[in-house]
Amino acid sequence: MAQLERFAQARIPALGVDDVIARMRALGAELPPRDGVAVFNRVYLCVTEAVDRAIDGGPTGGFPDRGAAVTLDVRFAERYLGAVDAAAHGARPPACWRPLFQFRRHPGVRPLQFALAGINAHIGHDLALAVVDACRTLDCEPDALEDEFERVGDLLVTLEERVREELMPGPDLLQVADPLTHLLGAWSLERARDGAWGAARALWALRDLPSVAAEFTHRLDASVGLVGRMLLTPLPD
Repeated sequence: MAQLERFAQARIPALGVDDVIARMRALGAELPPRDGVAVFNRVYLCVTEAVDRAIDGGPTGGFPDRGAAVTLDVRFAERYLGAVDAAAHGARPPACWRPLFQFRRHPGVRPLQFALAGINAHIGHDLALAVVDACRTLDCEPDALEDEFERVGDLLVTLEERVREELMPGPDLLQVADPLTHLLGAWSLERARDGAWGAARALWALRDLPSVAAEFTHRLDASVGLVGRMLLTPLPD
């Protein structure tokens, strides 16, 4: 974990939201459309563009503190981009991301599964750590970022609904007995979002106990990775 953190910090410079969007657009142009990482990247690019528009809207966009919103958004994106860079350079990404990279070309995994597995990794693990990263950058408590956290979460919920509508098979294909129906019912963005906030607060409280915080982070990473592996269970046609 420590080696990966150093790798990610060495590979990713200080970014702005426009830089993050440019990197994700470039990544999308490089990858085959059916690649699992490309599927999630398209989803996350839509989220980041929506957040960027909301930030530009200031208080009317739901982000009264532009500096805090930009910091949280960029720190959040750095976690995903760090995992992409780690995989591209032969390093091990966090456990939460490994299933997506391992199954990204599996013909039995459907696009909706790739999208949800990426959302699971990014919300279940990365968001909590991004809140802590942002608090350290801004020298503030997590409670000071709660409004930004909730607004980002609202945008993510809206996007999840759109993802399900666009990537879910038609009604004639998605029957009650379809295994995909059961996989979709086993995961909730709302619960993942609530868990991320609780994890962020716990990690902040543990900041003066580095060994305990590292153990908490490791176990969070592993548990989110286990859920991701379940979401990517290959399914019959």
